[in-house]
Amino acid sequence: QVQLVESGGGLVQAGGSLRLSCAASGSIFRNQLMAWYRQAPGKQREWVAHITTDGTTNYSDSVKGRFAISRDNAKNTVHLQMNSLKPEDTATYYCYTFRFNINYWGQGTQVTVSS
Repeated sequence: QVQLVESGGGLVQAGGSLRLSCAASGSIFRNQLMAWYRQAPGKQREWVAHITTDGTTNYSDSVKGRFAISRDNAKNTVHLQMNSLKPEDTATYYCYTFRFNINYWGQGTQVTVSS
């Protein structure tokens, strides 16, 4: 069983920054690929970024160069640093991992970017 708890969302003006965190428990964190997804109202959930167990990162084109994902294996935490935020980044952001072919999602944290 894996539990994921996100934090750090909020309201920010365009051009601002936010740092999301996801605390993971119930598994061997360092062996888990970790990812962030987001879902805007009326839209499908979309992948934002992921970080592998060896620290390799990958980003969607829409956030590349603005967002940075990182992990702290000692604290079982993954972060998403979001810079140069745009109104189109407004969404609920979800932390994700999988283990033994079971998908695990956090409850989500709301990010709202005002223009």
